[in-house]
Amino acid sequence: MAVELRDRSVFTSSQPQVLVIEDDLETRHFYLAVFAAEGFLTREAHNGFQALAKAIESPPDLVLTDIAVPGLDGIELCRRLRADPRTRMVPVLAVTGYGDRRYPDRIIQAGANEVLIKPLEPDVLITAARRLLSKEAAAIKRG
Repeated sequence: MAVELRDRSVFTSSQPQVLVIEDDLETRHFYLAVFAAEGFLTREAHNGFQALAKAIESPPDLVLTDIAVPGLDGIELCRRLRADPRTRMVPVLAVTGYGDRRYPDRIIQAGANEVLIKPLEPDVLITAARRLLSKEAAAIKRG
């Protein structure tokens, strides 16, 4: 099945927007295809510096980041997203291939909302993304 991948800096749709940060091209394309197939609009970055610039320029509804990406790693990216008022409330879903709890614990402490361990099944990824977006929507209504 062919899936159209979109990488636009400004969105005008009510579809959820996800920024995917992953340095492995094959894995990044997998995530983008999974999100696109579920109706998400997608943008991508291959390193933390690129991701931070894109997130600040046009804050997404959700950030999906691998912990181990070049430049700013996912942990530092998360800290900087939380420190910036433009991206402070954007949910962050982190992924890692590290089974060692040190890395997932560190990114949660840096402000990530949830961590998933790779490899990921598409339904696990989408369920987590929708859960975080649902929590964000509920928080906005209360706020």
